[in-house]
Amino acid sequence: MTMTFASRRSFLQLGFSAAGAALVPRWTWAQATAGQQNAAAQDDPGKVQVKSTRLGDHVFLLQGVGGNMALQTGSDGLLLIDASYAPAVPRIREAIASLVPTPPSAPSQLINTHWHLDHTGGNEGLHDAGFAILAHRQTRDRLSHAQEMKLFHRTVGPSPAGALPTQIFDSTMTVFRNGDTLDMVHFAPAHTDSDIYIHFKNANVLHLGDIWFNGMYPFIDEGTGGNIDGMIAGSKLALELADGSTKIIPGHGPLGTKQELAAYHEMLSAVREKVALLKKQGLSEQEALAKKPTAEFDAKWGKGFMAPDVFVGIVYRTV
Repeated sequence: MTMTFASRRSFLQLGFSAAGAALVPRWTWAQATAGQQNAAAQDDPGKVQVKSTRLGDHVFLLQGVGGNMALQTGSDGLLLIDASYAPAVPRIREAIASLVPTPPSAPSQLINTHWHLDHTGGNEGLHDAGFAILAHRQTRDRLSHAQEMKLFHRTVGPSPAGALPTQIFDSTMTVFRNGDTLDMVHFAPAHTDSDIYIHFKNANVLHLGDIWFNGMYPFIDEGTGGNIDGMIAGSKLALELADGSTKIIPGHGPLGTKQELAAYHEMLSAVREKVALLKKQGLSEQEALAKKPTAEFDAKWGKGFMAPDVFVGIVYRTV
């Protein structure tokens, strides 16, 4: 699904109200659903069922609307990564209940991979359900204040108090939970300036948030610190962490492998090189777009929600 200029403008209809509601235009759904949900369901994010996939004894991938989520279960309490959009919270809770009919008495934890509302919109509802929210310091800061989404020429208002992380870290943090060691590390500015990864070391599961859009050109939020060089550096770091058996969760798209992540990294590097050369030669952004620097990659990567020319424009402006 290609993101048109009209649908980009509608992106910022999405947002928090005092009640935590969000209006989600259809193109944003393509990030996670890849066209698998029917049109009727797409009209209401609260109707889309959340699918679970077992990745290990205690770790599950959850996919519905918004960004991909992960769930760790066990006697130490539930641990959820990312919260989708606000209207999806009942479906998230249903999916969790289907996996853990009797939740442990230990406190539940929610971790945000970055500040965008397709990953944090459900924060308030899940906080009300007993989840304490943990994130990078910059995620709390971004959610606490109005943010400009430069690509869409709109501003997202501040989130309600109940949606804000109450535990934050600056660079790295390690959590020992449910028999596993979880390393959380802040990326240098890449998709945004608030991105982290979560590495379940024993389960060999790596959640990358929106550093990785599997099978499509990524959205890079230049308005809140995102840039192409950071995306390349972030995917390179992830490749160094992963081995051939690592189950890698992208922010959007299907569960991936190290080989697929390597192909994505190579595409980002190649597009960056082509666009940087055009810019160095003195071509304007529109002149660079006319050269179609992604032409050889469009058949594989250009069928997601981010149109090739839009992606090239972001690369041009942030290289």
